[in-house]
Amino acid sequence: MSSERPDQRILLDLNNPIFQRTLFDLNKNDQRNILNTFRKISNMTWSQMYSDRGIKWEAILSQKGPGGCRLYSLRISKGFRGVGYRDRAWLRILSLYPDHDSAYK
Repeated sequence: MSSERPDQRILLDLNNPIFQRTLFDLNKNDQRNILNTFRKISNMTWSQMYSDRGIKWEAILSQKGPGGCRLYSLRISKGFRGVGYRDRAWLRILSLYPDHDSAYK
C-alpha cells in the first residue's frame, strides 16, 4: 500500500511556530474563517484537495521546503493564503500570509 494515496484523508499539522504566531495575532473573525477552512480540509482526501477550486492548491516553484521538498500555496480564506507541504498523509502548514503575492516570496 502506497503512503501517498490520492484517496487518503488529509491529516493537518498546524504546529509550526511561525504559522501559530501569525494566526494568534489575527482578530477573532479571521481566526474563525481560517479554522473553518482547516476543518474543511481535514474532511477531504488528497484527490479532493488537488481539485478543489476554492482552495487553489498551487506549487511554489521558486522555493524549497524542509529537506528540499516542494512547497505549495493554498487559499485559507478570502484574505489569506497558507504555505505548506505534503508529507505522506500530512499537510504541514508552515506559514500564513494576508495576501497572495507574499506567499510566493
